[in-house]
Amino acid sequence: MMLEPAKPLIEQADPRLPTVTALIAELDAYMTALYPAESNHLLDIDALAAPDIRFFAARFEDDYLGCGAIKIHEGAFTEVKRIFVSPKARGLGVGKYIIAALEAETRKLGLSLMRLETGIYQPEALALFERAGFTRCGPFADYPTDDPFSVFMEKRITL
Repeated sequence: MMLEPAKPLIEQADPRLPTVTALIAELDAYMTALYPAESNHLLDIDALAAPDIRFFAARFEDDYLGCGAIKIHEGAFTEVKRIFVSPKARGLGVGKYIIAALEAETRKLGLSLMRLETGIYQPEALALFERAGFTRCGPFADYPTDDPFSVFMEKRITL
């Protein structure tokens, strides 16, 4: 008999915690291996701790194995940032739990639109976002309009 993996605890977390910064460093290494510097729109640890960001981490017991954040854009929409699941937790549904927490936080803020930018070399992320109800859209905010590595998506949510 196969046991179901435990659901992670998704909680708002301080991105400056050592275990979380290690996870973000792992994400940074992954992203810099895939894309040129000008196509990586990464928020650093200090930016992730800013008042306009809500940062969440997925925890199994004492180990953080996933993260994600939303950036609040002037009360108009939230932008999904820094979604990452450690390779040792992939396939357990951690990404969908993180997205659900970000969506709940967006709703709590009274906003009905979520947007994101991701890259063309991340088919797993693209599939995750599509399964979560995101659809492709045009560039937004201050993203370059001509970056061949970027994919833009959005999702309308009910309040």
